[in-house]
Amino acid sequence: MRTNTSTPNTAPNPARPIEREQGSVLVIVLWVAFGLVSMALYFADSMTSELRGADNRVAQLEADQAIEGAARYAGYLLSNLEKPGQLPELQTYQREEVAVGDALFWFLGRGAQQGASALPVYAMTDEASKLNLNTATVEMLEALPSMTPELAAAIIDWRDADSDVTSGGAESDTYLRLMPSYNCKNSKFETVEELRLVVGTDHEILFGEDQNMNGVLDENEDDGNLSAPIDNRDGKLDAGVLEYVTVFSHESNMRTNGAPRINLAQPGPQMLQQLTALLREKFSADRASAMGRQLGGAQGVFRSAIELFIRSGMTADEFSQIEGDVTTTAGQTIEGRINVNTASAQVLACLPGVGTDKAPSMVSYRESNPDKLTSSAWVVEVLGQGGAIQAGPYITGRSSVFSADIAAVGHHGRGYRRTRFVLDLTEGAPRVAHRQDLSHLGWALGRNVRERMTLMAGGTR
Repeated sequence: MRTNTSTPNTAPNPARPIEREQGSVLVIVLWVAFGLVSMALYFADSMTSELRGADNRVAQLEADQAIEGAARYAGYLLSNLEKPGQLPELQTYQREEVAVGDALFWFLGRGAQQGASALPVYAMTDEASKLNLNTATVEMLEALPSMTPELAAAIIDWRDADSDVTSGGAESDTYLRLMPSYNCKNSKFETVEELRLVVGTDHEILFGEDQNMNGVLDENEDDGNLSAPIDNRDGKLDAGVLEYVTVFSHESNMRTNGAPRINLAQPGPQMLQQLTALLREKFSADRASAMGRQLGGAQGVFRSAIELFIRSGMTADEFSQIEGDVTTTAGQTIEGRINVNTASAQVLACLPGVGTDKAPSMVSYRESNPDKLTSSAWVVEVLGQGGAIQAGPYITGRSSVFSADIAAVGHHGRGYRRTRFVLDLTEGAPRVAHRQDLSHLGWALGRNVRERMTLMAGGTR
């Protein structure tokens, strides 16, 4: 018999390699698709970030332009003062969350209760409400909060023209030992920021607890050591020296008619003739004669306009009519006098004849008698004649230089910016005497406004 033997079929199956090839292609396609999706997501996220960045830059530009508009608005207000030499009444102008297109601006000011409140005050500021670094005596400087006797003396040495060392002060030999070394300026301060160069200053003395220089007790300024700055957590803002000083306070030494003021410090018949003519110009002949008799020939000279007020027996209303016509200094301007109608208790306490015991009484009197603030005559009621005569050479009842500390945000509460302008009226129309960007100091409008702006910004995302 024939045995039928068969061999197994060992021919390759063509379907298996094809399946493996198809699986590899699928994996490659999936990876490619994953890569494309990843790239699309990456670019989409990048474009979103760019869009948000561009939106924030637009908001900053809006805030910057709102600040420019606010500065022009401030200039307009000061050009049209109802009471020359005095800040406009708060109710007569817009100062809080003022809309300029899609942006908003605020005037950051100061109030009598500043330091204990977390709510900002919105107003313009009188530069004559501060102590002038270029005219204050060493005793007046020493009376400032946070000031040290050594720093007060060093300030005098920094601004005077000689190289003589004031007791406790410093001249170039001290500054040349610093790293880096430099000379003592021996010339007037041009900005208050120059204090950083004066030996004896540090961050705590200059800023105190008010890190953002807004005059408000913010949360981080009342939390002890939890966040900068370090504070004593007493619920009260302890501001630094920068809060109370200026270099811009001065006023015109000319009368409203353009003529020089009558210099009461110049003895002689000419001054008496001019003074008599002024009294007759402002008041009736009988009233002017009565004042002349009260003066008794005005023997000697007057050290201040307040002394004329006291010796002449004129009323406060009468004095307000001639205060801007008399002076005790020569030159085109009077520098550094403190406006008793606007200065804080801390600044008033630096004045001779006032001190820390009478300064609060002066602030209380102002708040209770706003109708009597037409001049500086009211200080006699609070200080008495002796104290008023001591303070007289250093005080005034009017101002010519004001500052506008303007904060602004763009659309949806974004793009926060802050700039401080100093506006000088001594030549008539306001001119910008100084401009300083303060945006780097951080948020200055308080927690309530921050929360409102955060909600506004968050609702647009």
